[in-house]
Amino acid sequence: MKKISILSLHLGYGGIEKCVTNLANSLCNDYIVEIAVCYKLYKEPAFPIDKRVKIKYLNKNLKPNRKEFMTALKKKRLISTVKEGLYSIKVLNSRRRTMVNYIINCHSDIIISTRDLFNYWVGTFAKKSVLKIGWEHNHFHGNYKYATNIVNSCKNLDYLVVVSKELEKFYSKKLIKSKCKCLYIPNSIDKLPSKCSSLKNKRFISVGRLSPEKGFLDLFKIYKRVLKKHNDWHLDIVGDGRERKILEDYILDNNLSSNITLHGFQGEDYINRLLDKSSIYLMTSYTESFGIVLIEAMSHGVPCIAFDSAEGAREIINSGKNGYLIKNRNFEAMEKKINDLCDDFKVRKILGENARNDVKKYTSDVVKEEWITLIKESGVHE
Repeated sequence: MKKISILSLHLGYGGIEKCVTNLANSLCNDYIVEIAVCYKLYKEPAFPIDKRVKIKYLNKNLKPNRKEFMTALKKKRLISTVKEGLYSIKVLNSRRRTMVNYIINCHSDIIISTRDLFNYWVGTFAKKSVLKIGWEHNHFHGNYKYATNIVNSCKNLDYLVVVSKELEKFYSKKLIKSKCKCLYIPNSIDKLPSKCSSLKNKRFISVGRLSPEKGFLDLFKIYKRVLKKHNDWHLDIVGDGRERKILEDYILDNNLSSNITLHGFQGEDYINRLLDKSSIYLMTSYTESFGIVLIEAMSHGVPCIAFDSAEGAREIINSGKNGYLIKNRNFEAMEKKINDLCDDFKVRKILGENARNDVKKYTSDVVKEEWITLIKESGVHE
């Protein structure tokens, strides 16, 4: 049986980490699967992992300290800044050394990299016989410096797998003179839930990292306007991040404590229970490469409304059929569509049924076959 190694920065909460665990779980029936992880941030991985998948932590006692370093720098604490800076250098050096050693000595037939930095190392240090795959989850969102770095990192790889057709078109042109081929394979969900939301509860939901690019502050501003007409609809936010304090302050300053619940980081079962109680999913991200949270919501039969600035939403939402896309980050248009959907249960039901049907193509059993086809066609297969 062939061996696959997936290189991951950590196995905490995050979209990439969710995708890594989904892929590992789906492939372990057909391959020996190992995840090589730079940092052990939690006692257990954030998302369930099949017992057959081996996890190899490369730096069990070292963790990134960017937050601590930036805090010391901001507060002008010279000794702490030097201390944290030296520790950061130690962490980064250990990350490179341990991951490069793993790539050289892992005896894997296929290596899947999830970071541009790992792409460079795989291309440089992996054996020639190894199938080398870069797996890019982020949309460059007009940042051509970032896109150029991705292209350069993949030149010694065999494939670059991207999570949207738009990215496939873009990177295929950029890689045309290299040996690296670009392919689109979508992210996946484990399976369709056995039941759907009734869509009768007056609850909105949004899931994601509490950081500026996710646009949660914009969501709060829109939601505050929606409350003027639908003050009995509650908003649940699942996730955590550096903007939490800003969002908490907004909630307090605008007397929204009884209207918005910040649930923090939560596991899959917890999120699924919330989705079962929700009637509309809201996304106000400035950028979103794929939007796995959208297909998770849609699998529960929950219609989604998103700004089309979230590129991944454009791939998933068929506006007017399984949800709505709002152009140009237009707050008034988003507010109106939310109000309309709150008022019309029949439309919610139709959109939700279409959404659930449309996401069948994103289940792990379907997406797994695309990965296996890639591996077979590469010639690295029994």
